[in-house]
Amino acid sequence: MTISVAVSGASGYAGGEVLRLLANHPNVSIGAITAHSNAGVTLGSLAPNLHALADRVLVETTVENLSGHDVVFLALPHGASAAIAAQLPESTLVIDAGADHRLEDPAAWEKFYGSAHAGTWPYGLPELPGNREKLRGSKRVAVPGCYPTSSLLALMPGFAAGALLPDDVVIVAASGTSGAGKSAKVNLIGSEVMGSMSPYGVGGGHRHTPEIEQGLSNASGLDVRVSFTPTLAPMSRGILATATAKVSAEIAALADPAAALRAIWEAAYADEPFVNFLPEGQWPTTKSVQGSNYVAVQLAYDAHVNRVIVCCAIDNLTKGTAGGAVQSMNIALGLPETTGLTFQGVAP
Repeated sequence: MTISVAVSGASGYAGGEVLRLLANHPNVSIGAITAHSNAGVTLGSLAPNLHALADRVLVETTVENLSGHDVVFLALPHGASAAIAAQLPESTLVIDAGADHRLEDPAAWEKFYGSAHAGTWPYGLPELPGNREKLRGSKRVAVPGCYPTSSLLALMPGFAAGALLPDDVVIVAASGTSGAGKSAKVNLIGSEVMGSMSPYGVGGGHRHTPEIEQGLSNASGLDVRVSFTPTLAPMSRGILATATAKVSAEIAALADPAAALRAIWEAAYADEPFVNFLPEGQWPTTKSVQGSNYVAVQLAYDAHVNRVIVCCAIDNLTKGTAGGAVQSMNIALGLPETTGLTFQGVAP
């Protein structure tokens, strides 16, 4: 089975990561590679790591150039995907790595993004309850944001099991600078970032907040409210999310709440090919999953305040974007879910 694939936004970090993964996918033939301001230049001049595709010339991101492929990946800024996707054939599998089709609530979209809602597509995080069934055979997929991927994988098992309370959820996540994209920004230059950490989007203003709330609410059937604070870390890749929530009275009343919580997470992730729930006492590191589609998760129970603390590490560009996109493509097309994604993390 050979699948023809086009990738838009290929000169950016997300689009480049999609190409890195597809170049090693045994069932993929890479067709059009598109960009906007970088159209007309070779891919190798912008992404020299993509050796097998270095001589390919980027073409304009147009419907005409993207049409005629089995699969189209849209790695575009928010607000730019919807118009293009609407013009692509219904028979084409369109995978949107941007934000345009993630949110279910039009009011939440308009509040955080300031434009008309383009509609909701099946959500490309297969590990959430019921999502694989929605992805199988789908022709439209919305890839999650990188922060929601780490946050949802941290807390989903507890909410799906009814073990956590919905009204006091706090998540603080540190991300590498590639999460901000490739455009030049003063706060992202080396002299500003090296040896320093900084918060941003503080006070509920980050656009991924409603997406995290949506995922946890869907998993639990409750109205989950989240206080989310992102921070910028002096590294190029990776997210380490530290998520906490109050534990239900039923769990807290058990003789060993910590063991009960561990059993919930172990059961949830026992058969997940990309989620590693670590042995007790071992904590996630971003380096352990760098360049891979794998996820590292660990938890502790703080009896003093009756809270669970869950740490989750992912590579923001791989599992947080491109890896999740390819994983979802595999499911939608009926391929083995792990195809092209089995490489391990890089160390040291």
